[in-house]
Amino acid sequence: MKGKPLKIVIATDSFKGVMSARQACAVIRDALLSVRPDLDVSIKPMADGGEGTASALIAARNGIWMRAVVMGPLPDRTVEAGYAWFEKDRMALVEMASASGLPLLKLSEYNPLKTTTYGTGELIARSLARIPERILLAVGGSATVDGGVGAAMALGWRFLDKQGAPIGLGGEHLEAIRDIEPPEGVSFSEVEVLCDVDNPLCGEHGAAQVFGPQKGATPEMVRRLDDGLKHMAQIVRDRLGVEIENVPGAGAAGGLAAGAMAFMNARLVAGIETVISASGLERVIEGADWVITGEGRFDSQSLRGKVVSGIVQSTRPAGAKVAVMAGSVQVSEQEMRDSGVEIALPTGKPDMPMEEVLKRGRQDLYETARLFAREYLGE
Repeated sequence: MKGKPLKIVIATDSFKGVMSARQACAVIRDALLSVRPDLDVSIKPMADGGEGTASALIAARNGIWMRAVVMGPLPDRTVEAGYAWFEKDRMALVEMASASGLPLLKLSEYNPLKTTTYGTGELIARSLARIPERILLAVGGSATVDGGVGAAMALGWRFLDKQGAPIGLGGEHLEAIRDIEPPEGVSFSEVEVLCDVDNPLCGEHGAAQVFGPQKGATPEMVRRLDDGLKHMAQIVRDRLGVEIENVPGAGAAGGLAAGAMAFMNARLVAGIETVISASGLERVIEGADWVITGEGRFDSQSLRGKVVSGIVQSTRPAGAKVAVMAGSVQVSEQEMRDSGVEIALPTGKPDMPMEEVLKRGRQDLYETARLFAREYLGE
């Protein structure tokens, strides 16, 4: 008499530029079943608070995507963005990358002195019209270093210069703030910022110095942006009595996390933990033999607040083994085992050109999953 089939749970992040988390989960599922059709396979797309978080939670909790045309990362253009709405939970999820994300710009347009989170604030304002009991703010993938001031402006906050005139949009104007005026009649329920980093707002490990160069900032621009964020934090401390400068995670999304704390009474939470809880993953992995997770690149950052680390933590009580499939694997076997990962398989070949990696991404993941099924799941 045959025993129970092996139970496999697939919970991957997106493979950026190649496939969404849902697509990656489906590719792995189809590959496993092509080798072992007797497997009991469940999929739970994952995200850590960055790009793809809305898609993952919509799939997990039957949400809907509410389209909206808002300001893009640069003030002179609009983009079609949106937010996720979960009627049963009376919850909105705003993914800032859809309005203020780096992928919305050409490389030649990267400039955090000019980019703004205003469009993200417009999305938050749209969601408030539904009177949500809870708002989740997914902040990964930003093109901005404006401390969330642009988003706050869209919600009615006024930031005034020494002449008493409103400042302009973009990180370059932070240094001009002399006073802050709150809006009238805007109230927030519970706002949570989903963070996947622990960087403070300012300084050596802050938003400008660590993330500014990725967004097009030169060394001189980095210094100016960091000074602007420090100045903003001081004004917020003096006028509002809120400390944002040294809070771990406040530097996420160019300081949007800090701005949300100051101007939306938000609290910062671990993105992957929130997604895992909302998706019901912990219930699904009960009794699982393997949990397969993955992302584009598995490196030391993956083990610090990212999807892989969250999956490992959630899996331990269930006793399931964890396998990682990633475009590239850049951790040692010892580091991998110490973290609780049983096996990590790269889907790409070393030194493969990026164009080829993107082109072959799905097929390579499919073949890697078939290899895993043959070598690790037995007959």
